[in-house]
Amino acid sequence: MSVEVTDTEAMDAYSRTVVGVAERLAPAVASLRVQRRTWGGRMPAGAGSGVVLTHDGFILTSAHVVSGPHGSGRAAFTDGRELRFTVTGRDSLSDLAIVRTEEGGLTPAELGDADELRVGQLVVAIGNPHGLEGSVTAGVVSALGRALPARAGRRARIIDNVIQTDAALNPGNSGGALADARGSVVGINTAVAGIGLGLAVPINDTTRRIVGALMSEGRVRRAYLGIAGGPRPLPPRARKLFDRRVGVEVVEVVSGSPADSGGVREGDLIVELDGSPVESAADLQRMMAAEVIGTSVRARVWRAGSELELRVVPEELSERDT
Repeated sequence: MSVEVTDTEAMDAYSRTVVGVAERLAPAVASLRVQRRTWGGRMPAGAGSGVVLTHDGFILTSAHVVSGPHGSGRAAFTDGRELRFTVTGRDSLSDLAIVRTEEGGLTPAELGDADELRVGQLVVAIGNPHGLEGSVTAGVVSALGRALPARAGRRARIIDNVIQTDAALNPGNSGGALADARGSVVGINTAVAGIGLGLAVPINDTTRRIVGALMSEGRVRRAYLGIAGGPRPLPPRARKLFDRRVGVEVVEVVSGSPADSGGVREGDLIVELDGSPVESAADLQRMMAAEVIGTSVRARVWRAGSELELRVVPEELSERDT
């Protein structure tokens, strides 16, 4: 026998879920006030929120919240504590950063997996803009798979699989938690996408590797080819040969770059790299992990009506490339 649930009962259940998530996560979300050293002393340089990762003081936040690799500031918590922190590592190309407090004894949040999210799922955005009282908004996942451009100097990167939600992001919520109904952090709030819409960097295998690198090394190592391009449909002969419909057309090759040295030319259609299909710039970007730095990678290319096999050796993306 089916049991009807009244609107009031449904709203009560919704409210209990949101309250439960807020109570569970609030102690693990800090208010970050960033300071920068100047000739006149320390000056305010920004503010936002952060999510506690470990008992001994590591906090995850957005890169744009902190001022740089030598930044510092104070982290305030809902229990009234205020602790000094320093920036351990910052990665503008993922908009993630790690800071660490001088004292431990913190309450860490539980990290979830954004790959398990579904459109329409309840999510709760929690920030701590003022230190004593957290800011809580609730909504649903309105879109998945969004792309968010990120930039560091002259280099640009696409943050993949960004979460779009209608849980409003209040001022100071950047760097705060986007949590599922269980209270697991599935994203780090990063930007307002429009009226009533917010974006969050997903917590998944990729971001876990970035976070681990920032905690242990203070930076993220990435490989670099030195090309710019975008998706383009393959000509009929190439489709038949490669059994694929799309490749990446090279529109620019940086002089002296690994791609240049490997023989890649403007107008080439890159179809495969190291045995994996390439259909977008994001595919190329995902393949440029630290593991391929200095290794010979096979590239299958369509040029002027013929297939070519090239060998490129990615280098580490350095400051001169950014």
